[in-house]
Amino acid sequence: MTQTHSKQLVGALEQCDLPALAIEALHIRVDTGAATSSLHVDNLEEFDQDGDLWVSFDIHPDIHNVSRVIRRKAPVLTKKRVKSSTATLERRYVITTPIVLGGERWDIQLTLTDRSEMTYLMLLGREAMAGRLIVDPEMEYLLAR
Repeated sequence: MTQTHSKQLVGALEQCDLPALAIEALHIRVDTGAATSSLHVDNLEEFDQDGDLWVSFDIHPDIHNVSRVIRRKAPVLTKKRVKSSTATLERRYVITTPIVLGGERWDIQLTLTDRSEMTYLMLLGREAMAGRLIVDPEMEYLLAR
């Protein structure tokens, strides 16, 4: 594990696990230009569970096999207005989930959206990196297993 001032050094692309969503070795884009992290989901549906707002959604955990789909659900933390990469304002569901990256595990907030036009199913934004990661944009997969 490469560290600088107790922060892990990461590249512009990395792999992470999202254990609560049963996702392993997900290729992600590390993006200091994005405040929030986002995950590509399909068939997003909200529902009530014991008086709380939840969402269920489909995930394609393997970018090389898009026919593999898993259905997941999570409680909604909030809804957030986010400016997309095309400068469009969207209201997105925000969930909290643990991430495992470079042997470290912590909770992050993820917005759920359609990233089907993007190369990577997940974007790791500044809020999730704060106090933990330093990004070298010239490098990729510094934390590879």
